[in-house]
Amino acid sequence: MSANKPSDSSEKTQNAFVNRTTSRIREGLPYPLGATWDGSGVNFALFSAHATKVELCLFDQDTLEEIERIELPEYTNEIWHGYLPDARPGTLYGYRVHGPYEPEAGHRFNHNKLLIDPYAKQIVGELEWNDALFGYTIGHPDGDLSFDERDSAPYMPRCRVIDPAFTWGTTEKPKVPWDRTVFYETHVRGFTMQHPSVPENTRGTFSAFHESDVVDYIRSLGVTSVELMPIHYFLDDNHLLEKGLRNFWGYNTLAFFAPHARYMASQSIGEFKIMVARMHKAGLEVILDVVYNHTAEGNEMGPTLSLKGIDNASYYRLMPDNPRYYINDTGTGNTLNMSHPCVLQMVTDSLRYWATEMRVDGFRFDLATILGREPHGFDEGGGFLDACRQDPVLNQLKLVAEPWDCGPGGYQVGNFPPGWMEWNDKFRDTARSFWKGDDDKLGDFAKIVLGSGDQFNQRGRKPASSVNFVTAHDGFTLNDVVSYNDKHNEANGEGNNDGHSNNLSWNCGVEGETDDPEIIDLRYRQMRNFLATLFFSQGTPMLLAGDEFARTQGGNNNAYCQDSEIGWINWDIKERSAELQDFTRRLIELRMKYPLLRRSRFFTGVYNEALDIKDVTWLMPSGEEMGMEQWQDGSNRCMGILLDGRAQPTGIRRAGSDTSLLMIVNAHYDMVDFTLPQVPQGEHWVLQVDTNQPDLLETGDTFAFGDVYQVTGRSFLLFELTKQTKRRKRQA
Repeated sequence: MSANKPSDSSEKTQNAFVNRTTSRIREGLPYPLGATWDGSGVNFALFSAHATKVELCLFDQDTLEEIERIELPEYTNEIWHGYLPDARPGTLYGYRVHGPYEPEAGHRFNHNKLLIDPYAKQIVGELEWNDALFGYTIGHPDGDLSFDERDSAPYMPRCRVIDPAFTWGTTEKPKVPWDRTVFYETHVRGFTMQHPSVPENTRGTFSAFHESDVVDYIRSLGVTSVELMPIHYFLDDNHLLEKGLRNFWGYNTLAFFAPHARYMASQSIGEFKIMVARMHKAGLEVILDVVYNHTAEGNEMGPTLSLKGIDNASYYRLMPDNPRYYINDTGTGNTLNMSHPCVLQMVTDSLRYWATEMRVDGFRFDLATILGREPHGFDEGGGFLDACRQDPVLNQLKLVAEPWDCGPGGYQVGNFPPGWMEWNDKFRDTARSFWKGDDDKLGDFAKIVLGSGDQFNQRGRKPASSVNFVTAHDGFTLNDVVSYNDKHNEANGEGNNDGHSNNLSWNCGVEGETDDPEIIDLRYRQMRNFLATLFFSQGTPMLLAGDEFARTQGGNNNAYCQDSEIGWINWDIKERSAELQDFTRRLIELRMKYPLLRRSRFFTGVYNEALDIKDVTWLMPSGEEMGMEQWQDGSNRCMGILLDGRAQPTGIRRAGSDTSLLMIVNAHYDMVDFTLPQVPQGEHWVLQVDTNQPDLLETGDTFAFGDVYQVTGRSFLLFELTKQTKRRKRQA
């Protein structure tokens, strides 16, 4: 839905609204920010340090035409505010903000432009791209230094006042411990657009997750926490619309408090709350992927839609020597100024709103290095990171950083403060390189299996700090990692020049789909290897939705604009894919069964004299412990990893009670004979997983110490140690 175009946009028509109802506007309060209904009326409050006047614009709910324009009467501590005693939920509004238009001084006020309230709780309508949306006149010889006088309201969405009332019932947040957390990354629209149990009129919306079959399926996998790609209100880029595409992923936020209108089948934000309640009832957490590093307004040549017109110099990081231009550490044109107290407040207010009013359980922060940037660069003691750590609401949530951006010093994996978990791209890259068969990867693989302690074992951080993934929304799906050597992004309309070219993928001999049964078998075994690596490694695993049944995007590794069958999950699951589903469930079940696979402390491999054991021992195929020669052999692709369950993971010097496990990894193309080691207080080994035997879903065969197991080329095995049982002496 887009606003109707006016028949007359002259200054006379615009001025007809001014001060029409000044007699009923009251001073109101400078808090809370945004539009707040108190049961009798609505308080409006907007931060702007450099504005000279702020006008509240009201719109007809049917025609969306402007019907009133009211100057906010009070200015307190840089907050413009007023109270309308007869306003109600459903009221449509926006702002016009007056002030200097001096781009070279960092100011871009233009009262001709209707602006979205940064604290708006709901947005109505779609933005319609038009030259009037820009604060300057497109095509003018002075470029962005020119001043455009056209009214942008006909092309802008509207803010809506909401009634936040909702009956949550008695269901509590699941509060899943970190050591039991398994993330499931998915997309509201992409996950449900083709789901057979979802009615067509609610597909692609929050209502689709009200369906029992949808939630029950997610829960059946054994995952604990559903990570939704951006659901804050975002825009479709004009260049995509011109090509018949849309912004599918949603990393183009305009309003940080409002759910995206396209994901709402109803006109009520209660739809989102019902989804959360359904998830919580099933024991599933809801994690939001959030984008607080930039907005959809772009650089100096971008449109004036919200923050740019409210107070550009406060909200954005500008070049110190020339504030006409934006610091672009995000690669998207602008960077939010998290050093400003009111910008910091806006972001933390948004997080608290989603955590308390909407009851989500945590957040994954896109380009999170931005959030820790101060004028001198990234600072793990920066204002935002400190604010989250001390906030009594936020510090109880799951906080996950994507610890990089494209600015100087932007790669900060392992450098976020305690309390933060981080996406570990080194896990992804190492796992892919190892199973592809690259040289000199055994040592790196050993590190990621034990939780990347070289990155995270500091300041009391736990192995869970490493959020491990082999695939994510950005890049190939798991099926495509083993099916394509090269990206195939032609459908994006950029000549296949977008997306990463270095995917560390291997097509197993044929590019794309094939009928060759040997290649198909190898591809499925490789997928099982990746999944076993993911779920049997220390850290917090993240599974990309659809990988559990070999979903493909046809080799597209940058489906950000594919609101189509490329980006949607195909629920027509074939027999081989269903087997992979069952295998995935089995892996997660074993992870939950064995605390040794999700320890609270890092393994060290150091000999413990008091217990006469090592918590982890690295083994050669001979069954003997690996030495320096084996670690330095770049062609070595096979090893055993013996995790001793007698080691106490809490640091207390007493024996533990968990079972011991043996993992064997073989990235060679050929079979390796592996001698199963002897372990004190053990009786024999029980095979639990062999990725060459996908049907091994129940307790497997038993093997004696010293038995030689023929480990298939490119396979992963897990054995459980059966302990000796103490026999009671027979009574005389």
